[in-house]
Amino acid sequence: MPELPEVETIARGLAKRVIGEVIESVWLGQKKEPLKSPASEIAATLEQSRIVNVRRMGKHIVVDLVRAGAARTPLSAKKRRAHQNPRGKGGHLPTLRHVAGGDTRTTQSKAQWIVHLGMTGRLQVFDPQAEVEKHTHAILKLSSGRELRFVDPRRFGRLSVAKSEFEAGGVEPLEIDLEHFVRLFRGRKTPIKSALLNQKLLRGVGNIYADESLFRAGIRPRRRAASLSREELSRLHSAIKEVLAEAIALGGSSISDYVDADGEEGFFQLQHRVYGREGEPCLVCKTQIKRVVIAGRSSHYCPKCQK
Repeated sequence: MPELPEVETIARGLAKRVIGEVIESVWLGQKKEPLKSPASEIAATLEQSRIVNVRRMGKHIVVDLVRAGAARTPLSAKKRRAHQNPRGKGGHLPTLRHVAGGDTRTTQSKAQWIVHLGMTGRLQVFDPQAEVEKHTHAILKLSSGRELRFVDPRRFGRLSVAKSEFEAGGVEPLEIDLEHFVRLFRGRKTPIKSALLNQKLLRGVGNIYADESLFRAGIRPRRRAASLSREELSRLHSAIKEVLAEAIALGGSSISDYVDADGEEGFFQLQHRVYGREGEPCLVCKTQIKRVVIAGRSSHYCPKCQK
């Protein structure tokens, strides 16, 4: 699953390419799983809206929108579902009136399109002539003629819209200060690895970067959070920020299906010191890296370097 560095990389790449674009038409696929908001609401919110910002919040991509002109009353879900082929007859993308057409009204509202990539989701800009992949669930035709497409083979990703400010919960790990960090984890009886994955505490940290941060801080993933001293929590606080910043600079980790907004892989996987290296020698002490399962999640660590 894309974590904070991957989502940050995608959001930054999209911001360079689509800010200022007007969404002229919207096509949504037949599968219901990716749609967290009703299809008609998503289409009505996006159509004729201008993209004013693309940013990350936790593991979510937030696209800030401003209504660019007249909006349309959405078609019923039944009518929208009739357009299952994104290219339709003759290979053409259906126009907006096929997706969210109807009576027009004028409004100047602000809104947000929220995208969670799930495990295999991709949000990329394509030329309109590019072949539509099998697992494409949304196509936004932009005023430049290009298309912003959401592709997700496993359908764990989610698309939704919000009229008020979206809140992902938790605290941004790149922004949290040491005192707040210590308060979050001191006294918790869960393993520190599980606590780091709790998105209600820190948002955006996942399996890869929790393992890498714990290694750099010299802390075993099974340690109870309550057992960590202030010095250890301070090391972990610094390690998380260091690891995330390095990963963002290298475009994230391409472990499975992850690519950025331009379809390019990241390079931080080449810097992994423990994650995915079970049975290999530690890069510091040569001890064999071990893997354990904590709350159903794999955790990798060095039994000598981490205490």
